[in-house]
Parts: sequence; structure tokens; C-alpha cells
Amino acid sequence: MLYNTAPDKLFIPQTAVDPLGFGKVAIVTGCASGIGLAVTQVLLAHQFQVCGLDVAEFDYQLLREADHGRFHFHRGDLTAPGVCEEGVRIAAHAFGSRVDVLVNVAGMMDNFHSADGVSDDIWDKVVAINLTAPVKMMRSVLPFMKAKKDGVIVNVASTAGMSGAIAGIAYTSSKHGLIGATKNVAWRFRNDGIRCNAVLPGAVDSGVGKTIAAGRNNELWDSEAFAEIEPVHALQARPSESTGSITAHEVAKTIAFLVSDQARTINGVSLPVDKAWGVV
Repeated sequence: MLYNTAPDKLFIPQTAVDPLGFGKVAIVTGCASGIGLAVTQVLLAHQFQVCGLDVAEFDYQLLREADHGRFHFHRGDLTAPGVCEEGVRIAAHAFGSRVDVLVNVAGMMDNFHSADGVSDDIWDKVVAINLTAPVKMMRSVLPFMKAKKDGVIVNVASTAGMSGAIAGIAYTSSKHGLIGATKNVAWRFRNDGIRCNAVLPGAVDSGVGKTIAAGRNNELWDSEAFAEIEPVHALQARPSESTGSITAHEVAKTIAFLVSDQARTINGVSLPVDKAWGVV
């Protein structure tokens, strides 16, 4: 009912506006698949305007048609010079010269090589996308957030960011580094109204999870190193029928909480989303 039937009663209008995202702009890297796609879908459901960045093409059929007008996609390789800065400029231009939220999701798995076998190519690629690109993205959005004394950054790290028994040395180092960058930004800009947190997903049914599952057939796979890590993976990689696996949308919903005002006092944390895997 739009109006009260009696004019002498308090009028409280019903609203379909979601205060979490209405009028706000979010940038999501790695938006075309996995956790990045789930974050894009969830933020759009909360009425954010979202600029998605990815090296792969985006399938608009994975979004509700009603959300297309609030979504802008820019394709680019975040490890290439100037692409992170370009993506932020495009987002600000598309949605009114503001950036309220940055979610750094884009990342890649390594081939489980240890320090005695990792190649320069794998090291450089993994660190570039998992650590250097997120830092460049943060550097690019901070001026917008500082100008209005408000902003939220969420970095998608990993259980490997706290453990040495999850992945190879490149992925492990990059995610440890991302957690360090998260803490540094949180402390440095805490008085500017900016929050920076990390989520630490466990074994998620996503692109990284599929990479691990298919890795045994890869000639670059370090079978000897993975044999040392496999028992740790087995602690979560075999979910029970009652609990199931961790989904990308469960991670996305955790990120939505960290973005919300309900988490306004949470800053600089590394929040596991792993069904207690990280306590081992």
C-alpha cells in the first residue's frame, strides 16, 4: 500500500532500496568466474554499481537482466603496466567519480613447486597477479576513498596465507604478502575512514580448486612436493555429505558482511572461511 488509508496515522513508506549498496560503487577484480563472479552477483543483488575487471571475457547471461545497467565490465590483464590504474579510472568515469568498495579477487594457483624447483616464470606470474596487482589496485582507489573519508577494501587471500602446507612457494608467499599488505593499509589509513580486511577461503569449488584437481595431469606439476602437502588438503578436500564443500557464494556473502556497516569496527583482520581447516 503506497498511502495510509487514514491521514491521521504515522506514514512509514515501504522501501525496496537496499542501504548496503544503494548509490555506492564497487570494483571487483577476477569478476568473470569463481569467487569474483559470486561477489559481483551478491553486490549487484545489494544494489551496488559494480565495475568488474578480468582478463577473461564476461558472460552477461550470468547476471540478472535487471542488473545489467549497474554493471560495467572492463577486460584487461592486471599484471600489464597501467591496467590497474586504467580499470579504476574507467570505474570512476562510469559511475560518477567515486569508488566506495574494492574487492581484490583475481589470482592464480602455482604448480606446487618448492623453493628448490620453482621457475622464474611461475614465481613472477603468481606474485604479479596475487600480490602486485592487488597492491596497485589499492594504490589506485585510495585517493577516492581518502577524499570522502570512507571506503572498504577486501582482499581475497587464502588459508595458504597463514600456512606453509597448502601450496607451492610462489602461491604461499604471495598470499602471506597479501595479508601483510592488508594489515599495513588497515593501520595506515584507519584515521581516513578506510577499512581493509582479508578473507582466507579454504578449499572452494572455484577456478583454483579445479586447478588443484586437474594438476596431476600437468607435466609442470611438482608431484613430490604435492605428496608432502596432500594429507593437509585431505583434511578439507573430502567434505562430509552433511556439510558439503565451501561455495564461492558463501565466501561472497562473508565479503558482503565485511563491506557492510555491521563490520565498521573490523579492520585489519584475516577472516578464515574454511570450516576450521585453518586451526589445524
